[in-house]
Amino acid sequence: MNCLVTGGAGFLGSHVAECLIHEGNNVVALDDLSGGFERNIPRGALFQRISVNDPDSLASLFNEYRFRRVYHLAAYAAEGLSHFIRRFNYTNNVVGSANVINECIKHEVECLVFTSSIAVYGARQNPMREDMHPEPEDPYGVAKYAVELDLAAARRMFGLNSIVFRPHNVYGERQHIGDRYRNVVGIFMNQAMRGEAFTLFGDGRQTRAFTHVSDVAPIIARSPSVARAINETFNVGADEPVEVVEIARLVARHMGVELQLNHLEPRNEVVHAYADHSKLQRVFDYRAETPLSRGIKQMADWARGVGSMKPSLFDQIEINRGLPKLWDKKVGPTNGRSPSSKA
Repeated sequence: MNCLVTGGAGFLGSHVAECLIHEGNNVVALDDLSGGFERNIPRGALFQRISVNDPDSLASLFNEYRFRRVYHLAAYAAEGLSHFIRRFNYTNNVVGSANVINECIKHEVECLVFTSSIAVYGARQNPMREDMHPEPEDPYGVAKYAVELDLAAARRMFGLNSIVFRPHNVYGERQHIGDRYRNVVGIFMNQAMRGEAFTLFGDGRQTRAFTHVSDVAPIIARSPSVARAINETFNVGADEPVEVVEIARLVARHMGVELQLNHLEPRNEVVHAYADHSKLQRVFDYRAETPLSRGIKQMADWARGVGSMKPSLFDQIEINRGLPKLWDKKVGPTNGRSPSSKA
């Protein structure tokens, strides 16, 4: 069948597209390359360089291919930075999603699969369960929850079927390691290849459950074929939370460098975040299978093949008050060569 993957040149989107191709589907990978790379697009996918904020081009694409299933993964997913780019965040993550939903309704798409985030839960709700009331604490989480609510409204009004996944801290091959604002595993690997200390906000004792992409993408890809999944919401990811400083140790070991840490001022973020996956396990017979050390080694081997990247610098900051110095273009990137600790 014809399937559309928005964000198909990105990290998770390219893996979902690859899974769909392996299952024999015709896949169109849509991406504006603002955060993705053409090299990520799997062989067999038809690439369309289109933004979800271009409703006319979206409409033409839907008219031409008559998609049966749509996987909406295009987003600018930087939780911490979203406080300082509110307009950009809502334009890309809410308005762009509305454009996709509109076309799905008009063309009677069989199912729209949407990747939300555990950022919708906010703090103090561990382990996070799907039956909890979302209380997002950053604009990124607000945007994701807004789209979830809109999908529910579209189902009630137009009968649009959807499946919502709330992944968290997914890492692996094809991640944008040059993005300084998100994906800490990739940030550490890039810093290792650049001979820099690993930057940590605060003491690094924040905990997250890190999940290799191979444990996430196949579930998302096959979900519309699972009847019990239709119109449901699922957390997806690993079960065991790990301190960020421990991730730094694992990355240093597999990148073959001495661990050097550059502790920065703490930022406004949820300190501890991990989710319950019992619902996913019941419906999909799912369990994350990639041990953390093995997954990081796989990604490290890939990263060395790609090579280091100059860290990106977001140039559309809307609010500077409280912006971490590492993210401030007036200050510029730190080379991290004066670490505050070694381990």
